[in-house]
Amino acid sequence: MMNGKIFDLEAVAYDEETGELVLLDQTLLPNETKFLRLKTQKSIWEAIFLLQVRGAPAIGIAAAYGIYLAVKDSVAGSFEKFSEEFVAAKEYLNSARPTAVNLSWALNRMQECMELHKEKSIAEIKNVLLKEANDIKEEDIWVCKTIGEFGLSLLEPNIGILTHCNAGTLATGKYGTALSPIYIGNEQGYNFKVFADETRPLLQGARLTAYELYHAGVDVTLICDNMASIVMKKGWIQAVFVGCDRVAANGDTANKIGTSGVAILAKRYGIPFYVCAPTSTIDLNCETGEDIHIEERNPLEVTTQWYEKPMALEGVKVFNPSFDVTDHDLITAIITEYGIAKAPYDQSLKEIFSKKTKKS
Repeated sequence: MMNGKIFDLEAVAYDEETGELVLLDQTLLPNETKFLRLKTQKSIWEAIFLLQVRGAPAIGIAAAYGIYLAVKDSVAGSFEKFSEEFVAAKEYLNSARPTAVNLSWALNRMQECMELHKEKSIAEIKNVLLKEANDIKEEDIWVCKTIGEFGLSLLEPNIGILTHCNAGTLATGKYGTALSPIYIGNEQGYNFKVFADETRPLLQGARLTAYELYHAGVDVTLICDNMASIVMKKGWIQAVFVGCDRVAANGDTANKIGTSGVAILAKRYGIPFYVCAPTSTIDLNCETGEDIHIEERNPLEVTTQWYEKPMALEGVKVFNPSFDVTDHDLITAIITEYGIAKAPYDQSLKEIFSKKTKKS
């Protein structure tokens, strides 16, 4: 369906012949394309924590394969012992990234799958777990494509779109969430002009979004985060599309740091602000954004990681939250694979899950 070599790159895959989780190391892009081949729980935990694999859906897929690998070679003689090993590995992997709900969602789904088949032999349970991990990935590809189609229904040809961080094919099974409407529209001749925030401090917009849009043949312009206001004021932006890592029941969304500032600017200039959210990222047990735990990361990401020399005086304090929360009243719509939710979100998100239950 899509053109461009970017779709030949799989961010997350499982090699059944070697029994390895294969991850595209996103910390090295755009200058080096390197695939990690991982088997141990420590290496998979580190890959998630260090953002070698990143993006909520991709993290979930990696976790599903990771927990399968944790028990793949188990010699447990009973389901009880096998379950103990599974739960211990699950708790360990789940500690890698606390904000992205897809991590715990995928691990919980794998545990439910295991428990559903507890009457089977251990060998059969292992096979079922691998199939479940494969299903999670295939479902994500469908989810992203469907979100793209719903998102495209909100857009006109030849408009300018702003995006923040990276919610593209590198962050998912394929296509992406926030970038999926752009890719599908580009294939249909919509001729979008995309502005990508660089997204400090880890530069996911500069290193990843601009990289994949360019290779997909999309008209993309990279801007610094503090330039969003001027491109909006010039009238170059008609819509903002972002992904998210967790959606609260009231419609508050946690996404990469800086997203809430973009939403505030969009509100000021009367630009619709759309959040693309697979239902796996919606947490109806989380009442508001105040209940979302915000991960704080190493100060070195701000001061030294991308520079030959430190960009701040040694000893200066650094605040480095990985995410912020965009209040629901700043969001025009939340686009899911089961439809488009609008305010009041405490009702529309429940309706989305009702549609999902009926279709399931």
